[in-house]
Amino acid sequence: MTAPRYAVVVPTLGRPSLGALLRALADAEGPPPERVVLVDDRPLDDCRPLAVDVPPRLAGLVDVVAACGRGPAAARNCGWRTAPEPWIVFLDDDVVPGRTWAADLAADLAAAGPRTAAVQARIRVPLPEGRRPTDWERTTAGLASAAWITADLACRRTALESVDGFDERFPRAFREDADLALRLSAAGWSLRRGRRCTEHPVRPADRWVSLRSQAGNADDVLMTRLHGADWYRRAGAARGRITRHAVVTGLAAAALALAALRRPGPALACAGLWAAGTAEFALARILPGPRTREEVAVMAATSVLIPPAAVGHRLRGMVLHRSVRPHPGAQVSGDGQRRERAAVPVGTAPAGRDPGR
Repeated sequence: MTAPRYAVVVPTLGRPSLGALLRALADAEGPPPERVVLVDDRPLDDCRPLAVDVPPRLAGLVDVVAACGRGPAAARNCGWRTAPEPWIVFLDDDVVPGRTWAADLAADLAAAGPRTAAVQARIRVPLPEGRRPTDWERTTAGLASAAWITADLACRRTALESVDGFDERFPRAFREDADLALRLSAAGWSLRRGRRCTEHPVRPADRWVSLRSQAGNADDVLMTRLHGADWYRRAGAARGRITRHAVVTGLAAAALALAALRRPGPALACAGLWAAGTAEFALARILPGPRTREEVAVMAATSVLIPPAAVGHRLRGMVLHRSVRPHPGAQVSGDGQRRERAAVPVGTAPAGRDPGR
């Protein structure tokens, strides 16, 4: 049986991990890709050539195209639209395909039914031995149980064409895969999990990564505008703690306002409730972790800052996406709620990755 033809698309910022990915691709047993498209997603003002060491087995197969820093959704669209192959395999630039990856991929694609839009790899996240994982390590480990994760996702080209690819209004590596899943499901396509394995190491991150990730709350607003309020359930995604964050932030604002009005009793009551809510959030993040002095300090500090940051990004999203219309595939039922055909669980945001956290 002839192996299905496929291309590999890798959005990249030129991180050192890209070299390890290309070496793993070259060393993988099985039919090689017909082309590898590296999508340079660095900002337009970064004029340096993309530093990449192409292994000999991939020589002549690698193309570099520029996406000009518009985010992973736009970068993936730029990549798959330049590749005519019937299957497009999206890989992140920090994953390491397994030794038999190419052979297993060929089997995955050969077994895909005619209405299978995508075949997902099995993601393994190596965690440190001898200690509990940190908050960031637990966040990354959640990728192993999520669906429609574009860390390693083989998509049928005709399926991508039927929904016009990724929605480029999603500027981050967040929710753009859930949006694609819901649109493909509404169009009658399905997802299956394959046999190939890919490793997703935990990349280095600074102590404020959890605070920056709260920007994804604006993307949740966009998802609600496009797919209706119940998109979390249909996408198998966690709602996070945005409601609790709103309550905690409101208590802090009320305490400050009451103090300014010289009402110390109610101000202290609100401050006490704020402290209790913040402590609960911090403990929920500290107790599963290694509980080192540095980890506890980072969790305590970010647990104070995350609730107002999450609420602020949520409000920003409400303003930014106020004029967005529901997706054409959505239907309005008699109760006024937008509905789509039931989607396969997509689970794009494991608990640690959800910005509401």
